Amino acid sequence: MNRRDTFLAVLVASLWGFNFVVIDWGMGTVPPLLFAAIRFAVVAVPACFLVPRPAVPFRTVAAVGAFMSLGQFGLLYLSMHLGMPPGLAALVLQAQVVFTIVIAAVVLRERPSRAQVAGVALGVAGLAVVGIGIGGSITLLALTLCLLAGLSWGIGNVVSRSSKAPGGLALTVWSATVVPVPLLALSLLIDGPAEVGRGLAHIGWHGALSTVYTAGLCSLVGYAIFNRLLSRYPSGQVVPWVLLAPVVAMASSWALLGEAPGPAELAGAVLLVAGVLIAQGTIRVRSARRAGEPAVPGAVAGEPVPGEPPRAAVSVLD
Repeated sequence: MNRRDTFLAVLVASLWGFNFVVIDWGMGTVPPLLFAAIRFAVVAVPACFLVPRPAVPFRTVAAVGAFMSLGQFGLLYLSMHLGMPPGLAALVLQAQVVFTIVIAAVVLRERPSRAQVAGVALGVAGLAVVGIGIGGSITLLALTLCLLAGLSWGIGNVVSRSSKAPGGLALTVWSATVVPVPLLALSLLIDGPAEVGRGLAHIGWHGALSTVYTAGLCSLVGYAIFNRLLSRYPSGQVVPWVLLAPVVAMASSWALLGEAPGPAELAGAVLLVAGVLIAQGTIRVRSARRAGEPAVPGAVAGEPVPGEPPRAAVSVLD
């Protein structure tokens, strides 16, 4: 990725990291599925009347909406409603990185590099550290729902990548059109019409500002950039950057909500950041190759790898 797209990837991760605090702050008395439905109604209307439909089959658009938005955020909002704190939710949701790379390898034949495998492995270790550290403080249902949200996001990433839709905004807007009605129907079924009506009447200015942020910056801006990057680069180059979102989420939760991270969360965050840096090649790990052995299959010993400048055989920080 070039520097501009790298900056955009970091910007998206930052927007999404702060998103968890904003969701927790704005949800209040509004049922979680209703709150998510309102968010995506704001994304879809009136933007779908102003933005042309992407040049891909509508079934692809619907699949992106079903997995990347409906499944991910419906499950995430329920998980947070059941007690998953914003910082931890951001960490656990990053299981999507593993899901994305594995699914892309199977479905799209996008074989991850050794650096990406090493980086993701560190990220998984970070999540495991966090999972061990939280012990029984979070209900199993809340944790499971958050992991399922990550799986749904991972599937959506692969669908978006395979569509190669030009421009990310159109896909973001039109995929959101399939989300509000199912979420509203589920909220009516689970919460009941009386609770839905009460939530709409008492959404308040917290809920309104939260919706503006989550719909405007996180969905319209964030997913437009993210889907555009997925259309230009393999999933393994784009998705690991999202591992930075939990660091932003934990820092903002600590500063604004008084949710101080414990030792396990801090250790997990360090491993996640290290995983991103290794996966993206910012930190290069010394290979265990024998002297003279080519760096990649088919390469000639002593010659540079195509597309990569010659480097000394030591670990460096770019």
